[in-house]
Amino acid sequence: MARRRVQKAQIFSLAEARLARRLSTYRERLDRVIRSNKRAIGRLYTSGSMFTKAGARAGRDLLTAHEHLLRVVTLLDRFDDTGDVPAPRSARAVEAIFTELDTLLERTGQLTAHTSELMGDLKPER
Repeated sequence: MARRRVQKAQIFSLAEARLARRLSTYRERLDRVIRSNKRAIGRLYTSGSMFTKAGARAGRDLLTAHEHLLRVVTLLDRFDDTGDVPAPRSARAVEAIFTELDTLLERTGQLTAHTSELMGDLKPER
């Protein structure tokens, strides 16, 4: 009597796939914002505007934005389950983290936009 080989079905979680795609999108967005923030800080420094009152304010806003970005990195790392804090398992906890991510990225965008306006008005001192 011939034995049949039973193949095990591969289980694919759509929820995990959606989460992975969402995390990838956030990481790409985060990389773009960090590069933009670093360029703005560099322009502020190289133009000499950082040493004016308005430039110092713009620099402070950019540093605050950078702090928000570091918090975003920390939140994204929580999903990797490699740190001291275990990755969230419940949908409610995951959504809470994504809500905080959106809030931080929105604040960062506002600070960067405000700084861009200031930098447009700043002239390097001679």
